[in-house]
Parts: sequence; structure tokens; C-alpha cells
Amino acid sequence: MSDDIIIHNLSQLNDAEYKTLLARTEDDLSEFMKRVLPIIDDVKKRGDDALRDYAVRFDGADLDGKDILTPAQDICNAYDKLDKKFIKALEYAADNIWTFHESQKPESEWQMEIRPGVFVGERAYPIDRVALYSPRGKGSFPSVTLMTAIPAVVAGVPEPIILTPPRSDGHIDPATLVAADLAGVSQIAKVGGAQAVAAAAFGTSSIPKCRKIEGPGSPWFVAAKRVLADKIESRLPAGPSEVIIFADGTLDARLAALDILIEAEHGPDSSAFLVTTSSELACSVMSVLPNYMAKMSDERAGYARTVLTGENGGIILADTTEKAYAFINDYAPEHCQVLSAKPDPHVAALTTASEILAGAYSAGSLANYMMGLNCVLPTSGAAHAHSPLGVHDFIRKASLGRVEAAGFDEIAPLTEIFARYEGFDAHANAVSDIRRSILAESCFAKTDLAESEDG
Repeated sequence: MSDDIIIHNLSQLNDAEYKTLLARTEDDLSEFMKRVLPIIDDVKKRGDDALRDYAVRFDGADLDGKDILTPAQDICNAYDKLDKKFIKALEYAADNIWTFHESQKPESEWQMEIRPGVFVGERAYPIDRVALYSPRGKGSFPSVTLMTAIPAVVAGVPEPIILTPPRSDGHIDPATLVAADLAGVSQIAKVGGAQAVAAAAFGTSSIPKCRKIEGPGSPWFVAAKRVLADKIESRLPAGPSEVIIFADGTLDARLAALDILIEAEHGPDSSAFLVTTSSELACSVMSVLPNYMAKMSDERAGYARTVLTGENGGIILADTTEKAYAFINDYAPEHCQVLSAKPDPHVAALTTASEILAGAYSAGSLANYMMGLNCVLPTSGAAHAHSPLGVHDFIRKASLGRVEAAGFDEIAPLTEIFARYEGFDAHANAVSDIRRSILAESCFAKTDLAESEDG
């Protein structure tokens, strides 16, 4: 396999070839956007009946006689179906995720006096109802359930609901149920794909209409979010997994080989690159990769092989460290691992990755599961302008302002000048002598003035 890995030498690439390296596998969703339209329309019209039909069609799950919302007893029973060691791992991860996201929670309100008698600030409110998506397909992902649900609960969302495709037996994966319980979410619906987005956007008998939907998913799910962008809010979709390993040659090449496989094994649509200035390290990585792939399942090894030998993976050789930095920053990867004995200078130079992990011990899998960092990250270059999923995604803010008499005397004349310049007469009149006359005649103004003088 190692002989099939393409080595891209940055100094030998033309502009078109360079842009090709920056491309992602899911940049064009136009075909999926066409195909989800009838699904969306059907769910809008038939609600739960449509969801049951699509559960059979897409998940092989017969939900006749079963609730779309998971009964509370199923959540209780889920603990008995999991190995106790795995439950402890889920609890450990949940605790770290709680701790990290609690630190993100903003003050419920703040105000400051920016001028005498002029007060400004903000008040934070949780979004009242959100849908949290946990995908299936290549497996079940209780980690995603923890990563989407805990920030929503920390934010104070009063009505979070988890949407996840059912297994063929019509039930939800028990690990997902336990993860939901650890996150403090009791509403878990058996629905996936485009139909899940439609259900959250329009509401059904079982699933309440939601203000927002968050979480990664298939192209069907992502396409539906784009189609319904005017009906339900969502941050940028999380697409296929992607990673760049930056190695400066000061650590064992075997670490780079181990780590590049982490995201490559997610699926054939993933992206995984090793970026280095060392041709010797690149050769060493290629030589040991087969050994580590032999320790993977045939399925996962196949995914990794497809990625690393295709257009969205391989080795990037740079003439200088600065050119390596430039490529990584242009790419804006979802995950970036810095393999260096002295990673800090490199980390300082990498400005657009969604997540940066530094040093020999910081394997990507630790962040994906246990460190508490959120694993729902911007992909496809969105890290240029967007952040990882967090508490802030489930909070809306209102600006606060208050002007007292002393402040009005200073700020109003300047406001009137501004408004007259822009041609807004009502704006200007509201802060002119007209207002002063009204206030002078009112009891409120006299009281306010007296309080100002006493103070």
C-alpha cells in the first residue's frame, strides 16, 4: 500500500493542482438537495406516518406499534445492556465534556457605564427548543450524543431533543441512550437523515417544532439542512472527517503513521494529509503504515487505504516550514496534530484549524472522546470563519441599554447631528428639543432629575 501513497511536492504544484489539494469530497451537494425535496415535502404533509415509512425504507426498522419517542424504560434498561467498563468510560468522558463546556457559559447579564449616565450590556437567553442529531451509518456514535447534548444542557435549553436513526429492531443503540441520559436529555426520537431535519423544522405529533438543529450527519442530512435553512437554524454543517498531521521530524515517524489513520478510518470520503519538510520522515511513515493497518478491521483499513491513496490524502512535502504553515492555514483543517518535541512555535503559526493538538501524547482519539473538547467541528475550510460547536451555539443574546438624564444631555445632540446627516428625521426628532420639552413637563423627568442631583 505504501507505494500507492501520493507525495505532493508543494514547490512543483501549479495553481490548479494546489487548489485541487484544498478541495473536499462534499463541496457539491446539489444532487442530494434535489433528492431530499420529496422527503421534506412528505414529512411536512404526513408527519409521523412519513417518518415510520422512511424508517422502513432507509433504516430497515418497522416502527409500527412502537413509539417514535423512546420510552423512559428503554433508557433505564440501556444501562443493563452495556459493559460496566464502557459505562465508566462514558461517565468519564461526560464529566470532562461538562467541565469544559461549563467554562464556556457566559454571564446571564452584564452592564457597564461607558459614559456618565449611559449604560450598555447584554443579556443571554437559551434557545428554547433545539434538535440534536446523532448519526448512524458506519456505526453508532454515543460520543456525538455527548458532544451535542451537553453544551445544549449547559446553555440551559429547556427542551432539547435527540434525533437518531433506529436500528433494524426498531430501538436506539443502548450506548446512545446512556449518553443521552448522562447529558440530561430524556427526549430521544427514532428518526434520521433528511426526514429528521424536516421533522424538526415543521414538527410532527411526536417531535416538536425546533428553533435549531445541530450535529454532524450524512450528505442527505446536510443537504436537508441547506434546503430548510429558512425554516430551522443551524451552524455550518459538519462534513466528512479531515486531518492534517504536521511533523517537523523531531519525533518518531511512527507517531505520525498512527495518528494519520485516526480520521482516515472514518470513511472513504475523509481527508488525511501528512505535512512535513522531511522526505526521510515521509518515507518512514509510508514504510510503517501497512503494519498499523494490519491491526485494523478490513472495513476500517479499506477506508484508510482509499483516503491515503486518493485525491484527498497522502503526503505534502514543503521546502520550508513557512510553506508548510501556509498550506495548513489555506486548508483550514478540521483536526490538526502538531508532532514536535517543541510544538508551541508551530501552534502559534497555525491560525485556521478547528482543533489543534500538540505534542507526542496528544493523539486525536483523546480529543474525539475523552478530553472534553467538542468533536463537532467546522469542516471543508469553514474554520476560516467558524468555531467548534459549543455552549454559544445554544444561546441567543439581547443587547441592553439605558440612558439617564445626565447621559442624555451629552449623547443626544451628537445623535441628532448623525441622524440629520443620514436624512432620518424621526431619528433626529426623537432626541431633539421635542423630547426635552415632553420630559420637562412630565413627573418622570422631574423625578429622574432629582435623583440625578441627589446622587
